[in-house]
Amino acid sequence: MNDGADDSRRAAERARQPVRRDTTIREWPEAGLVVTGGPADPPSSVRVESGRVVEIDGRGEDRFDSIDRFIARHALDPQVAEEAMALSPLELARRLFHPDVEAPEVRRLFSGLTPARLVEVMGELDVLEMMLALRKMRLRNRTANQAHVTNLRDHPALLAADAAEAAARGFAEVETTVGVAGMAPFNAVAVLIGSQVGRPGVLTQAAVEEGVNLRLAMKGLVSYAETLSVYGNEESFRDGDDTPWSKSFLAAAYASRGVKVRFTSGSGSEVLLGHAHGQSMLYLEARCILLVKGAGSQGIQNGAISCIALPLSLPRGIHGVLAENLMAASVGLEVASGNDAMSSHSEMRKTAKLMLQMLPGTDFVTSGYSVMPRQDNLFGGGNFDSNDLDAWTAIQRDLGVDGGITPVDEGEIGRVRRRAAEAVQATWAEMGFPAIGDEEVTAAVDARDSGDLPPRAQSADAAAARQFLDSSATVLDLAAALGRRGFAREAEALVALTRQRAAGDYLQPSGILVEDGPDLAAASAINDPHRYRGPGTGYRVEGERRRELESVPFALDPRTLGRVEDAEDLFVEERDAAPGRETEVVVALGPALGARLQRTLGELPHRDVVEAVLEGLREEQVPARLVRVRDTADCAFIGHEGARLSGSGVAIGIQSRGTAVIHQRDLAPLDNLELLSHAPSLTLDSYRALGRNAARYARGQSTEPVPVRIDNMARLKYIVQSTLLHRAEVEATTPGARAVEVVLRAREEGA
Repeated sequence: MNDGADDSRRAAERARQPVRRDTTIREWPEAGLVVTGGPADPPSSVRVESGRVVEIDGRGEDRFDSIDRFIARHALDPQVAEEAMALSPLELARRLFHPDVEAPEVRRLFSGLTPARLVEVMGELDVLEMMLALRKMRLRNRTANQAHVTNLRDHPALLAADAAEAAARGFAEVETTVGVAGMAPFNAVAVLIGSQVGRPGVLTQAAVEEGVNLRLAMKGLVSYAETLSVYGNEESFRDGDDTPWSKSFLAAAYASRGVKVRFTSGSGSEVLLGHAHGQSMLYLEARCILLVKGAGSQGIQNGAISCIALPLSLPRGIHGVLAENLMAASVGLEVASGNDAMSSHSEMRKTAKLMLQMLPGTDFVTSGYSVMPRQDNLFGGGNFDSNDLDAWTAIQRDLGVDGGITPVDEGEIGRVRRRAAEAVQATWAEMGFPAIGDEEVTAAVDARDSGDLPPRAQSADAAAARQFLDSSATVLDLAAALGRRGFAREAEALVALTRQRAAGDYLQPSGILVEDGPDLAAASAINDPHRYRGPGTGYRVEGERRRELESVPFALDPRTLGRVEDAEDLFVEERDAAPGRETEVVVALGPALGARLQRTLGELPHRDVVEAVLEGLREEQVPARLVRVRDTADCAFIGHEGARLSGSGVAIGIQSRGTAVIHQRDLAPLDNLELLSHAPSLTLDSYRALGRNAARYARGQSTEPVPVRIDNMARLKYIVQSTLLHRAEVEATTPGARAVEVVLRAREEGA
């Protein structure tokens, strides 16, 4: 006998669930496989002498490694450090959490905290407290998102169409990368043009080798960069690339050309490279955050990013990811909070992680939402993709939060996709690049993924892209080409974007560009800061933005759902109903059945339903009479009224939504012989069997129960439709009206 739960069939079924495909491991602190509390994590401390930080977390200046030295000289404020470090981690956590302590004061104190103390503060907060703190500490007033736009073919028309869709859906930034390295210039141009078709002012970048990316920036083809990775120890830097100083120099080079810079870090990278040395993921990430602050960057892309499966394999992994985001916001960095790389096989687990950033709102809830199917995402799949867009907008609508994605009608999406593909086609022709055919444009507009596009000579594209990169052509040449080909609005958008780069306003912390009448304007932590001080303050979803987020295009009009306007009644009224002959069965119809409503919840035509019931009665050779009950919409009372009029005392009652009952005169109204309540699951055979059973009850014979299929999702799928159909039935009632006999109209020829 099997008495072991491990071998049960239910246990076997659970073992096949998506979450079991995730790797879940026990902590191994010595290897760095621990989110917080690593054996080599140092205790927090600081010492300042003559305005100079000379001790960090138990290490004196003579023992500083390069990261300590960089943090001491560029990230910690020596005027604040001793004051802030004198406060306990719990007191600092309370000030971080409490809405009465304003964000600027928190950032002032946190500018003096060492990496170890940052981690200690996070340890005093649970997930809900961190979410509330993050709600307060977000830099920019309104949240946003970044989109991934790539495809396996590096096809320019599809890149442009997807970038335009992303921009129309409200993404503030669009990031691309390449399958073939030589395609970087063309990919950058395609997403640049496409994004400005969707919404002028969207910032774009190409995640490619940093030297190439800088060349693209100097041509005006990209507006931001976040490929600057940093690590929490020296060995990882050597195996990753460069040093804190070289990264800072590169960031300055970008900024000098008006290019916004956001660094990338995230828990797990040092473990992945084999250099954790017994230090926890969160401690190493705290060092990264202060490196980014010291480098003068606007912000950071963190939240484990590409390594997300590592912290999520461990206890409190999602807690640690949220702590990363909160630490970054607390020291004044724009936060692009991850939710980009695939984190779990479990949809429930993915959503649980997402909510920690969506509900409080971060500067960028996702640092890479795959607006195309994830199989075309060259960044590694994407946590959420084009199939999840409606679910995302539904969650925003459900919770009344702004998750940064705008619902857009599919007709508008088709329009901007075509305009973008045609704009790129025109640019390629004007610039002498390999031609993009009309069939490629059409395919790019309608495609599900790059596999739907016709073949294209990628080698010719790559050669032309390299030639373009080496030429003197810039974004202004692209604007001129668009203007000559009739794309004046798009040409002006490129020029306006270039003017903004010259002004440099969006280089402010957490800067993005928004449309301001006919112009573009920067929205940042400087001119549009988020100020949260408890209920009624901070960014609220209201006014036009609320209406925009609630207007999902798949929302149906409840006033018309299920109703047929000006439809001819399927039944002809003949006379007031009176008690009938002894052997008959009355078929009692709801007041709207076959009139303003003509289909059941299961989409069965009312005519077919009634004919099936009558056919079942005929099979048993029992006469039937049709009666419309007009004074009630309740199925039980419809059936009971029919039974009162039936000569046999047996009747069938049918509501418009398809619920049916067999009733008997001497039973209480809410009692019955048989009830078929699962209307969406009923078939015409079910109604036929119902007719047969009613006939047998009328003759006093035994019956066979009508088979009913149980659908556990029926309530979810149909409760709204059921509510609206019943409302229509109630509206059709006439209080006190007598039931009338009706006959079914003859079918029209060919119907």
